Amino acid sequence: MQRLGDKDNNNNDDDNNNDSTVPLNAETGAIVPVQTEENQVSTVVVAPQKYPKRSNELVRVTNLSIEDQRYFREIVRRTRMLYDALRIFSMADEERRSGPGSGRRGRGDLKAAMRMRDRNLWLNRDKRIVGSIPGVYIGDMFYFRMELCVVGLHGQIQAGIDYLTSSQSSNGEPIATSIIVSGGYEDDDDAGDVLVYSGHGGHDKLGKMSNHQKLEGGNLALERSMHYGIEIRVIRGLKKYDGSITTKVYIYDGLYRVVESWFDVGKSGFGVYKYKLIRIEGQPEMGSTMLKLARGLRTRPLEYRPVGYLTLDLSMKKDSMPVFVFNDIDNDQEPLYYDYLARTVFPPFVFAGANMGCECVTSCNDGCLCGMKNGGEIAYDQSGFLLRGKPLVFECGPHCSCPPGCRNRVSQKGLNHRLEVFRSRETGWGVRTLDLIHAGDFICEYAGVVLTSEQAQLFTMNGDSLIYPGRFAEKWAEWGDLSQVFPEYVRPTYPSIPPLDFAMDVSRMRNVACYISHSTSPNVMVQFVLYDHNNILFPHLMLFAMENIPPMRELSLDYGVADEYTGKLSICN
Repeated sequence: MQRLGDKDNNNNDDDNNNDSTVPLNAETGAIVPVQTEENQVSTVVVAPQKYPKRSNELVRVTNLSIEDQRYFREIVRRTRMLYDALRIFSMADEERRSGPGSGRRGRGDLKAAMRMRDRNLWLNRDKRIVGSIPGVYIGDMFYFRMELCVVGLHGQIQAGIDYLTSSQSSNGEPIATSIIVSGGYEDDDDAGDVLVYSGHGGHDKLGKMSNHQKLEGGNLALERSMHYGIEIRVIRGLKKYDGSITTKVYIYDGLYRVVESWFDVGKSGFGVYKYKLIRIEGQPEMGSTMLKLARGLRTRPLEYRPVGYLTLDLSMKKDSMPVFVFNDIDNDQEPLYYDYLARTVFPPFVFAGANMGCECVTSCNDGCLCGMKNGGEIAYDQSGFLLRGKPLVFECGPHCSCPPGCRNRVSQKGLNHRLEVFRSRETGWGVRTLDLIHAGDFICEYAGVVLTSEQAQLFTMNGDSLIYPGRFAEKWAEWGDLSQVFPEYVRPTYPSIPPLDFAMDVSRMRNVACYISHSTSPNVMVQFVLYDHNNILFPHLMLFAMENIPPMRELSLDYGVADEYTGKLSICN
């Protein structure tokens, strides 16, 4: 890390700086002084806070090792997972108190953020970071402005320019660190890598220009960032993106530099400050570009990528949505050689025994039979998002009286998002999403032909590809874990199930899930579910998102224990 501020730093890119934290002498024009221990103590005495204020110390984090990058990514991943789970919990709690259909829509995003702030769980409050935020990747997508504040990507709840104020700066000059481009200003001109951004101010309550802008606040901060050569994080807000639960999504597009600023007459006839920003070279593709590509592929795949598709539906209409297969790397066509299996095939004896169902007329609730099977609460909220992971989830099934639209019928409906099997140089065959997938949302089933342990031994001798459900890491326990916010939170233990002792054969028949790659920090988890039978020894393997997954991002699972003979993970690819 490096403390920033002198003009001599204006040619330093993210990957060209020393990785240590070096205090800059005041004579060099440092933006922020290093706080002394005496100042820190006096601040606490004079103005005690339930949570720490944002730091006024600018730093740049550089030269992170691979281990450091993974460490920070895991911190961001877990923080965002907690935020999403807490937001969904807050919304469900509001629904329980006010009743379904009441019309009241609580601000779960605000409640989640405030609860995390009160627990000091916001990230990057102790330093104000210039440049890339460790653990936040280009292309990361956010549904709410508050989440940008939680991870420290953009610290302003409403303002489009985030900056260090002049009163916090040692030389009295404000410094901008990030901007949000939402297309709301008539004088903006966004061409992707080149952006003309108009300053703030001069608008009335309706958002129309009614006055000249002034060179102060965020406007002056952008000008000073240009002067000192400080890079700006750019977050784009896209309206009405397909599949979004909000009217706008925010995507992080990387670092830009302000190369020019001027005062101009805007389209409304009032004076506007404008800033030309150019994206720094050598960064991954912009997230907003990938969103636009995915939107085109969903409707006109051959127009956007004329070469590389092996098929536009691997499932041959057996699944609820088509599954693309794409390979522009080599001539491998392996996914085409297997029969597609949309649902897991269980032995007939699994369905033996009594099967009781609820008698609900409309939708199930926490007090009905199926709710009681789940420990007194339906596992999903009104939008179908998993509230928290459990050892086992009971959904309504064929013996229940509730309609197909019951909120306790989620994972049984088949593939829920448009996916693409693709060839990768890093992972061989992998799976990426063409849709925007919300944290807690159902994706698809991991399907195969179920074998008893005795059958599995025989198939293993033949070299067949087997999946062992009992080996999947229990990532379900992480989703919905609110122990950092509510100390009394207890990890769900009901409904409890014994260790699973069966395997699934995917050597001849399989579905899209079999091509998902392994990761110890996955974005997808396995949740065991029962709906068409009540044999807890043979649950379905349903896959749910552990985080918000933007279009064109690869899906990953933690397959758990390595195969004892080959030393590799027991996955089909």
